[in-house]
Amino acid sequence: MNTISQQIRACIKRAVMLSGGGHAGGSLSAADILACLYGGVLTYDPQNPEWELRDRLILSKGHSGLGLYAALAVSGYFPTADLDTFGMADGYLMNHPDAHVIPGVEVSTGSLGHGLPIACGMALAAQKKGKTHVTFCILGDGECQEGSVWEAAMFANHYELKRLVVVVDRNRIGNDGPVDKIVTLEPFIDKWRAFGFAVYEEDGHDIPALEKRFRQLKEEADGPYVVVANTIKGKGLIPEIAGTGASHYLKGSSETIASMFLTGKEGETVDL
Repeated sequence: MNTISQQIRACIKRAVMLSGGGHAGGSLSAADILACLYGGVLTYDPQNPEWELRDRLILSKGHSGLGLYAALAVSGYFPTADLDTFGMADGYLMNHPDAHVIPGVEVSTGSLGHGLPIACGMALAAQKKGKTHVTFCILGDGECQEGSVWEAAMFANHYELKRLVVVVDRNRIGNDGPVDKIVTLEPFIDKWRAFGFAVYEEDGHDIPALEKRFRQLKEEADGPYVVVANTIKGKGLIPEIAGTGASHYLKGSSETIASMFLTGKEGETVDL
């Protein structure tokens, strides 16, 4: 799966270089989560995106759509060459995912705080119909400042939603700076427990640990669950940018953006 992770980061790098800009920071922080899910945890068929037995994955933090596009392309939903049109007028891969035109995208997202409510509705519908697929929802930690996230959490607990796995990409940096300096989330773990979730905390860049945890939760088929994945925003960028607000949206010439990426090291980007 490390290879998949490197491919995802390389695709993100190339797309941002060619387009001249993009939300790289959150896409890169979630790259290992996405690599783990699409590399063997999720049940899906890229040749039949609407397959009824597929697991559902909602990227609630839709501004990180480029990371999802890279994962979908590497997984065979569409050619990786299509990523070269990212953010361009004649392409279909825009900054936020559009479920109407992109195969493998379950829900159009981008307005933060909406993904978990939708995921809860999907999980409830599946539960009432006796379906056994799992619904995953990836949130940003800055997104967890939205009240609708906690309303959905209350809903999930009240209806004892099974097979619902929330994954929080906790990179601690939002669009406007450090998350906890804007509105603190602490005590974050205790909040999720208080809302009735079984909570697990993992290194969001430790793919074997993530895979083990996700497989465990799929096998248990209980819930609701939340996995708080501690990540580095802009993982794979040079130290001056990684882990800072400067990684949120990269822009500039192809050469300028290329210079922001580390290359050739395990777990980081590789040149395509």
